[in-house]
Amino acid sequence: MNPLSRRRFTLLALGAPVALLGTQGVSANLVETVLSRAHLPRHDDEVWVLVDDREATLTVYRGNHQLERYAPISLGRSGASAARRRGSNVTPLGEFRVNRFNHESDWHIFIGLDYPTPTHARMALEQGVFTQQDYDHYFDYYRQHGYPPQQTALGGFIGIHGIGKGDPDVHQQFHWTQGCVAVTDEQIERLASLIGIGTRVVIR
Repeated sequence: MNPLSRRRFTLLALGAPVALLGTQGVSANLVETVLSRAHLPRHDDEVWVLVDDREATLTVYRGNHQLERYAPISLGRSGASAARRRGSNVTPLGEFRVNRFNHESDWHIFIGLDYPTPTHARMALEQGVFTQQDYDHYFDYYRQHGYPPQQTALGGFIGIHGIGKGDPDVHQQFHWTQGCVAVTDEQIERLASLIGIGTRVVIR
């Protein structure tokens, strides 16, 4: 994978919702608008990840060609939704980018995602979850640090991780996370070798 600088990543992440709003206008559910075309690869060689809530699967693609498929995976204990709140144990739906790797996580390896995205922030403003001040602070923080704030009303610290210190038997039978996507330790090792900073992750 080619390295992606923090500056380029930030411009990429912050530019996407601006383009979306410019062409679509304010939607009742901006995440649904994003997801309607997120399953289309950006180019034939793009390595990207699709997490399917209903099938409880994680699939890695290169373009339209399947590279890996993991099942069953575990999501948040309270299911998946576009409208996640802090402490809800819900996995957020949407289109994300990988923005960090932690190889010393309690969950074996943690692959962080850029949640809440600017699209989620815009939805929060439209739905009254964010005040205008919250919304402005979100973008100020993102521009300053290169990643979104994690202590908002929408929560944060969302990613893909292994089982680590968790129970493999529980993983096989239930959704057990606080909102992340969990796979086995072997699968997270393989996934970490296939993707990098900036990889697109679609959760639908």
